[in-house]
Amino acid sequence: MSITATNEGGGNFQPLEAGTYPARCISMIHIGTVTEQIMGKDKTLNKVWISWEIPTELKEFKQGEGEKPYVINEEFNLSMNEKATLRKFLESWRGKQFTDDEAKSFDVTKLLGVPCMVSIVHKTSAAGKTFAKISNVSPVMKGFTVPAQINPSTELNYDNFDGHLFESLPEFIRKKIESSIEYKKMMNNNESFEFEKEQLKQAENVNANNDDLPF
Repeated sequence: MSITATNEGGGNFQPLEAGTYPARCISMIHIGTVTEQIMGKDKTLNKVWISWEIPTELKEFKQGEGEKPYVINEEFNLSMNEKATLRKFLESWRGKQFTDDEAKSFDVTKLLGVPCMVSIVHKTSAAGKTFAKISNVSPVMKGFTVPAQINPSTELNYDNFDGHLFESLPEFIRKKIESSIEYKKMMNNNESFEFEKEQLKQAENVNANNDDLPF
């Protein structure tokens, strides 16, 4: 089970310094469909929470547990619309735009373990805390090898819900998941809950002719 350093930890937690780092995607958490207020209006959005570890930046976050890599998290709408932030983020990562056919259905779990370069900036929360945020992602530079992954890859989805993983997540993410349509349906369903959405189906042969691309 991975130990995640959240962006807005308490105590004397210091966020990762701004800069560009090699990284690997280590966690894919499907939050589900939730309602958020955006510009005064309620919006129903399907959300995913993605995490990357920075294997070159180690710190002892808890005394006695040894050094562990910094982890940076980002939340996205689970959409591959041409204007969606997730699609633009992935196109920057792969260094190539998606075709319309590729974008019809993209399995985001194929990102797990994939290396990249991330640019980190500092932001200030409404509570006045400084936190690290990914401002840009790009392919790994030629000739550069990203260190091996340290934390195990983790995935939370509603096809095979992992209760132990769920309990290990930060409280604010657990509460958000619990507010989702999918979670409520799962908890209210006596039979095994099956949830499929078009954008989570694995696209067949997406990269059949693009072996040089990470995904």
